[in-house]
Order: sequence, then structure tokens, then C-alpha cells
Amino acid sequence: MHIADDAQRQLVAALGRLPSGLFILTARHGQMETGLLTSWVQQCAFDPPTISVAIKSGRPVLDWLSEGKAFTLNILDHTQTDMVAHFGRGFPLGEGAFDGLDVDHLEDGAIVLEETLAYLQCVVRERHPVGDHLLILARVVSGWLLGEGQPMVHVRKSGMHY
Repeated sequence: MHIADDAQRQLVAALGRLPSGLFILTARHGQMETGLLTSWVQQCAFDPPTISVAIKSGRPVLDWLSEGKAFTLNILDHTQTDMVAHFGRGFPLGEGAFDGLDVDHLEDGAIVLEETLAYLQCVVRERHPVGDHLLILARVVSGWLLGEGQPMVHVRKSGMHY
């Protein structure tokens, strides 16, 4: 075994051990709406409350998440593997991402998945390209705890893929 190869394998394995949550980001654009599974989300400021979300560059939904646009971050309970399977396959924009799910469309346009643990309503403040992802900084404007439970945590085997 070559030392450099072993060091690279160790780096990839160690990087994958950074835990993250699993969330469903919901957004609308005109009459179209969608949802996507995302894992690289973190609170990054208290005042004003701000989160960061990293989404792979080239995803069509990024056109909907420009500065000033709103989205909802639905926080999954650790038992909601059905939601991971449903949203993990991805949806083309405009396809029925919420078919068969209990969804609440709030007056302000937010799309809330009723079975999730909690949700945060957010407004995009800044966008920054970072490697192969786009980092979105979003102000949290409201949120609601929908149930008691533990948020879903994801630990990857490799730091080089989801």
C-alpha cells in the first residue's frame, strides 16, 4: 500500500464522519413548487438568526433561490426514512414532488410538510460559489415545532459523496 493512497483514504473517511442533518427544502416559483433532500445545513448566526445551506451547483432549483427569495426548511424526525426515500430520488422542476404527502400551504406561500418535526421559513440573503456547491446564507424569519422527537442525523462513510 502506498502511503499517499492510505492518507487519502483516511482523509475521505474522516471527512465523512462530520455529522449533518437531513432536511427537505421546499420552494415555489410562480405556480410551480418543489422539494429536495438536503444535508449540508447549519445555523451560522444568532442575530439575525441565519442558516447556511450548500446545494450542488447546477441544480435547477438554484434559479428559484436567488437573493430575496423565500424557502422553507422542513426538519426531519429521525424516523422519517420514507421522506428520505421520497425526496432522495429528486424531482424535475414542476413535477409533483408532494404527491401523496400531507402539505400545508401557508398564506405567505411557505410549503410545510405536516409530518416533519419542525420547519423554518427563510429568505435568501447571500449566495457564494464554494467548489462544486453554492453556499446560500438565509435569514430565518419564522419557525415552528410541529412535534416532539429527535432530528435525523446523517453520517457518511465517505467525505467525497452524499
